[in-house]
Amino acid sequence: MPAADTVLTGARVRTLDPARPEARAVAVLGGEILAVGDEADVRDWRGPGTTVLDLGGATLTPGLTDAHSHPVWGIEMATGTDLSAVRDLDQLRSALRTAPRLGGWVLGHGLDHNAFGGRPVDKALVEEALAGAPAFLRLYDGHSALASGAALAAAGITGPRTFDQRSEIVCGPDGRPTGHLVEHAAMALVGALAPKPSAAERRALLTALLAEMAATGLTGAHVMDLGDGDVPALLAGVEYDGDLPLRLRLAPWCMPGATPEDLAELIGLQGLRGRHWQVGGVKFFMDGTVEGGTAWLEHADCHGRGTDAFWPDPEAYSQAVRTLDAAGVRTATHAIGDAAVRHVLDTVASLGARARMRHRIEHIETVPDGQLGRFAQLGVIASMQPPHTAYTRADHSDEWSKRLGADRAARAWRCRDLREAGAVLALGSDWPIAHHDARRVLATARSPLGAAAAGPALTGLMALEGMTSHAALAAGEQQVAGRIAPGFRADLTAFALDPVDAAPDELAGAPIRLTISGGRITHREEA
Repeated sequence: MPAADTVLTGARVRTLDPARPEARAVAVLGGEILAVGDEADVRDWRGPGTTVLDLGGATLTPGLTDAHSHPVWGIEMATGTDLSAVRDLDQLRSALRTAPRLGGWVLGHGLDHNAFGGRPVDKALVEEALAGAPAFLRLYDGHSALASGAALAAAGITGPRTFDQRSEIVCGPDGRPTGHLVEHAAMALVGALAPKPSAAERRALLTALLAEMAATGLTGAHVMDLGDGDVPALLAGVEYDGDLPLRLRLAPWCMPGATPEDLAELIGLQGLRGRHWQVGGVKFFMDGTVEGGTAWLEHADCHGRGTDAFWPDPEAYSQAVRTLDAAGVRTATHAIGDAAVRHVLDTVASLGARARMRHRIEHIETVPDGQLGRFAQLGVIASMQPPHTAYTRADHSDEWSKRLGADRAARAWRCRDLREAGAVLALGSDWPIAHHDARRVLATARSPLGAAAAGPALTGLMALEGMTSHAALAAGEQQVAGRIAPGFRADLTAFALDPVDAAPDELAGAPIRLTISGGRITHREEA
């Protein structure tokens, strides 16, 4: 056996490998795991150039993967003032008065719908604080924004418009825009005018962000976008200068109105790659968000909204999925409402047995009992983001719960129920919608917040599997990732405590001793 590049010892190794669930030491060579064994085996793996690292009693697990993130697009989304701590209109106005002007604009992100206290989202509530400046404020869900009067004027928006998707320029009874922009096409009218980081700034910001992610134990991420198509060039530029701290798997969007030529282009993008990134899969939207009134529901929400799919013709979505599936392309579909989830499941059912474990549903914020078992039956992966529960309240006084009503709000984020029903469950953060810290994802999965707090939580092992072995299944990489075994990728995370047995509140802030992605140390705790 050749000598290892690196040997990790002094650890409790949770391999997630059924053939050998636990070990004490791991050897790495050329980006792959060379051997897994006991302390006595270490001397057999060593050579003159081997680095031996004693982890001092840490718990070593397969490398954590964020199964739903937007690290590149998120840099633009998170530009400007962080409004996530704003709880009411007074705080919002105060934050806007002192917000820095970027190219004359006020930009903000992470604004909670609940901060409006039940009032409609309207520019009139904040215009005085802006003193005439154009403003573009993204709400936390990433599917809606508030634009000031000056920003609307700059975009030439004076009334409603028609879009191919369920987007809306919200207008008042007088027909004038309120500034509330719902869904991507409407938001882009103003967002395209707002200042953005330069190419050099994006590269620096991305490198720093990925390093921060690695410090929380992340070794990879499933990136649910390809930006405006320039992301491959950006990633290639980063790799020209050095290495990506995380392994990235990117899924470009397929939007309503996609033509056969568009689908062929998406198929052609598959496999485009660099050293530590690749395009793999396609992202769809079957609906929007509950708070924005665009989640596709079996029955209307309390405002009479939510009975339409994101694709005006849902069958066109199904046909696009069939075309991609026939080409061997994996898909991920944003589906929050119960009708959206049902339609995606029905679509996968129409594909037959060959489609098992090739398609996934993102978010799944409310789902009835009758749909739970279909995930395992059809081999559809559930991809969920436990930190989203923080935007709801246990007493159902939040906008998400009020829109859905008591019965549907009681079915919030059913992670444990899906696992009990036999589903593969991949977990992520959806950064920048929620913080990227992988430890918070694990902790919140085991101790859900808000409307989900009354439901059953995941066990520590289930949560860990959601960011390791099940995340690998979600990407079709279960033969090379998600466990610690010879021949698998050397993606490894060392926790100062055991992430399975530790209390959730301890886990949320637990030190990460070491992160290794592709055999490279991407984070090491300072002595």
